[in-house]
Amino acid sequence: MKVFYHDDQTLHDPQTFLVSGAPQPSPEKPERATRLLQSAKKAGLTQVAPDDYGLGPIARIHTPEYVSFLSGIYDRWQRIDGASPEVIPNIHPDRRDGSYPASAVGQAGYHQADTACPIGPKSWQSIYWSANSAVGAARAVKDGEGAAYALCRPPGHHAFKDLAGGFCFVNNSAVAAAELLTRMERVAILDVDLHHGNGTQGVFYDRADVLTVSIHADPVRFYPFFWGHADERGTGLGLGYNLNLPIPRGTADAEYMPVLDQALSRIEAFAPDAIVVALGLDGYEGDPFGGLSISTDGFARIGAKVATLGKPTVLVQEGGYLCDELGLNLESFLDGYTNG
Repeated sequence: MKVFYHDDQTLHDPQTFLVSGAPQPSPEKPERATRLLQSAKKAGLTQVAPDDYGLGPIARIHTPEYVSFLSGIYDRWQRIDGASPEVIPNIHPDRRDGSYPASAVGQAGYHQADTACPIGPKSWQSIYWSANSAVGAARAVKDGEGAAYALCRPPGHHAFKDLAGGFCFVNNSAVAAAELLTRMERVAILDVDLHHGNGTQGVFYDRADVLTVSIHADPVRFYPFFWGHADERGTGLGLGYNLNLPIPRGTADAEYMPVLDQALSRIEAFAPDAIVVALGLDGYEGDPFGGLSISTDGFARIGAKVATLGKPTVLVQEGGYLCDELGLNLESFLDGYTNG
């Protein structure tokens, strides 16, 4: 298997985010990518730098307003007298169908859902190459490889068509699925991150060619709060093509695996041509976010179960934060996926 990754993905270096209103150091650190890359290589994967695919694959998912915002807002922000070093919103609209502001401050509020996605001087460069890594892995699978791993950093599954949030800017899993759809009819996205993939759900909520399935800590008291509930099934043509499986905080391996079986059963019923796995490792029992209690061995079991689908698969890195076992958890998943 190949791991698609570009060195510029470490240039994005967010400094802070708010936790219950208090500034804290951002856990979405560049070191995440370097550790995961080392572990992917240790697991036997071959590193490949993605080609430059331009803005086309990103523009399949995200609005031109939003792409223009991401690529240009930092320079505009620096022209504001007394502005913060990073682009961080301080106002949000009460609706999204009103007029579009010309102000950089107004646009930051419009396009950034929370304070966890500050934009710094090199953020766009990392965001762009993270998306290219997703495209590269999807093209490899589309061209006949059984599986490929996109080491996407920054991650993406909280990003909507025109909205960043939760450390995410471009929805890499959605970008990978859209790339697969250029040659395939149906794609399923399985999100095993600790947090609900609200952006991915939002991108495909009214579509029947992509099934979105997410297993995550119950959002009734956990991020992202407003999405990820079991009654969210899709709308219009997409009704019945979204499945949320919220689970209690602290859920461990034994309780998790039957829920995963339920997710895989729904995917089998969809009969997809390929799978995108939004691979969050933050459900680990020792992850700084502390939401679930999946063990390192548990990730091997998750990987082995996903492999039973027997479909071409793109693995897209989502969450998983700095702890001693971060790389081991990736190795465990890859070993389970490859060797059962």
